[in-house]
Amino acid sequence: MTLPVKTWTMRLAVMDDVAALRELIRLSALGLNIEHYTAEQVASNLKYVYGVDTQLILDQTYFVVQAGDQYIGCGGWSKRKTLFGGDQHKEAVDNLLDPATDAARIRAFFVHPDWARQGIGSALMQACEQAARDAGFHLMELMATLTGEFLYRRFGFEVVEEVNQALPDGVVMQLRRMRKTLNA
Repeated sequence: MTLPVKTWTMRLAVMDDVAALRELIRLSALGLNIEHYTAEQVASNLKYVYGVDTQLILDQTYFVVQAGDQYIGCGGWSKRKTLFGGDQHKEAVDNLLDPATDAARIRAFFVHPDWARQGIGSALMQACEQAARDAGFHLMELMATLTGEFLYRRFGFEVVEEVNQALPDGVVMQLRRMRKTLNA
């Protein structure tokens, strides 16, 4: 029996990654979100929500997964109040959270469709949970797409609210607000 060989690496994102991350996010959304959303919903999300949150890169809480020079996954966690969305979706002020009382955020997980279901999302989740734990957080929260919900449930997140998010063009996205307590 031959065991699969891990052919990718994970590292913290840097600002020079932004253009490649934008393309990865576009490919991921078009290739994977179409399983749960219409083409119109995916296009609207790409325009108004999905994107790079450069604050995560500056905070050194966003990871990139690469196979050689190819960007195949990304995702991160945040110690800031924003729950989801790229730079184009955020409010001007993104205050810091208090680890003693607030939940860290899981943010912007995207995997290239050709690399889906090969452990990349799980590796990103493990890295994010450990980093948030190391920063003193005891809770985690996220806003899941229907596409990502399965991964988050596998890691113990539970739905606390079903959300119908209206985007500026009137398109409505079904999302799930999810939470989890981090074990020591």
